Amino acid sequence: MKIVETHCHLDYLKSLPLEEILNQAKAQGVEKIVTISVEPDNLDSVIQLAETHPQIYCTQGIHPHDASKITEEALLKIESRVKHPKVVAIGEIGLDFHYNLSVKDVQLKNFERQLQIAHNNNLPVVIHTRDADEDTIAILKNFEGLLPRKGVLHSFTSTLKLAEYALSEGFVLGFNGIITFPKAEDVRDVLRATPVTQILFETDAPFLTPVPHRGKENGPQYLPFVVKKIAELKQIDEAELCRQVWDTTHRLFKFN
Repeated sequence: MKIVETHCHLDYLKSLPLEEILNQAKAQGVEKIVTISVEPDNLDSVIQLAETHPQIYCTQGIHPHDASKITEEALLKIESRVKHPKVVAIGEIGLDFHYNLSVKDVQLKNFERQLQIAHNNNLPVVIHTRDADEDTIAILKNFEGLLPRKGVLHSFTSTLKLAEYALSEGFVLGFNGIITFPKAEDVRDVLRATPVTQILFETDAPFLTPVPHRGKENGPQYLPFVVKKIAELKQIDEAELCRQVWDTTHRLFKFN
């Protein structure tokens, strides 16, 4: 079974040497990995990882936690790299009103500014949204018809209302180790309601390590535990699930 790890932070992994992590992931069927930028300081590091490893791809974008750090220079850097052969999306962008590490107005403004970059360059987006469902829907409605390649709402933990809106608009949802957590029945309910053709696999490593490896640093090598749980919840053969999600992932990211 071939798998794509669609969302992790390889430059944040510390428990093992990168080459060992990549070898372990390959042994588990992880053929491609998308490493995600989240702050001005790692826009460069994800590009460097993608340029030096054929199986690694990356994004360019700044997380809502760091929205207050976004400068015109950072936005110009992101836009200057949209044609890079290893850049597959704009992200991780969005809204996070749970921690509010950047003030709300700054988050809203910079979410829209980065969506505009995606629109200008016909790229999909990788969206982070937490405790911000209504504002996320409102902003995405402003871009209806302007993001033909749509994108993914990653690490989905929001309401069924947001899921239904996103799915109806052609977005896909990313699921990770959270679906294995005992108290995450609400996330499992959203997964059950999501068509297999609108699911992506991810780990969000080094965070959200799936059961049975809680307490360890997460990594792409643990992605099969996510796949197994999704197959169980969707009542589908793992091989067929992987085939459909592989096709969805490639339609979205158009890997070179």
